[in-house]
Amino acid sequence: MSLVLVLLALPVLVCTGLAWFTHRTARRIEAFMPARGRFVDVPGARLHVRESGDGAGPAILLVHGLGGQSAHFDYGVADVLARTHRLVAVDRPGSGHSQRGPATKADLSTQAAALAALIDALGLERPTVAGHSLGGAVALTLALEHPDKVGALALVAPLTHVQDRPPAVFKALAIASPWLRTLFAWTLATPGAIAGGKKVLAAVFAPESAPRDFAVKGGGMLSLRPRQFLAAASDMQALPAHMPALQARYAELSLPVGVLFGREDAILDWQRQGQGLLDKLPAARLRLVDGGHMLPVTQPQLVAEFIAQCALAAQHADSLPARRDA
Repeated sequence: MSLVLVLLALPVLVCTGLAWFTHRTARRIEAFMPARGRFVDVPGARLHVRESGDGAGPAILLVHGLGGQSAHFDYGVADVLARTHRLVAVDRPGSGHSQRGPATKADLSTQAAALAALIDALGLERPTVAGHSLGGAVALTLALEHPDKVGALALVAPLTHVQDRPPAVFKALAIASPWLRTLFAWTLATPGAIAGGKKVLAAVFAPESAPRDFAVKGGGMLSLRPRQFLAAASDMQALPAHMPALQARYAELSLPVGVLFGREDAILDWQRQGQGLLDKLPAARLRLVDGGHMLPVTQPQLVAEFIAQCALAAQHADSLPARRDA
């Protein structure tokens, strides 16, 4: 009988130990990497923003991708742009140091509404919105549903069309059951991410290499926390219900739109996500470069120049030319 009790208790003990390890790791990460900006309350969220620059150029709002945080722009993009523009980098709801209300949805429209409220709260006047990866889908939604808030779009490796299945590296985020997803987040997600971190980064950055300091400088360690895992899972699982409606409206966009993609992007295919947008919005401009998905980290100077060009187009109120740069 005692053996049976031990066998029954063992899974509970293992889960308790993993939960303790996860909680302790999350608290240590947050103590080691505190918020470096300020917080702005908007409906449904408390957004962590970092502001810099006071140049004469139009304001720029930087929006990161799935599971990331605003520190992805800290490899030079933010510093270069801040020399000539007022710059705001935001952690999307639930990501980085931002918080998402417990009853707040993760769909694109809700996230876009939060950014629209942020633009009002900070007094930004039709900023150029630069969105990377999933941040690109949020930026497109913002421009379509709040057109008076955006002057131009600078989309870097953006998600523009629904994917049949998520990339293998994001497979854990696809756990459908809410309770099982929560259990995974508080037991296996953190130790699993620690153990497989190098493999995950290699897949996300391929064919380029992740910088050795990405865990700290790029905010990578913040992604080890269970609440960010759950937020990213909610972000990804909300996409299939909202992307088709978004895709159907691209032709309505009348502001300058620039798209930058790496030819070897292993996460999002440039032909489907980049050229696919141009097929619906011929006035947009697509620029292709050698590289992968994490261009803001691996090629920051190029990305900063691209965003600045999109901001200049907004300043002149002229659409970008319809062409594809090879």
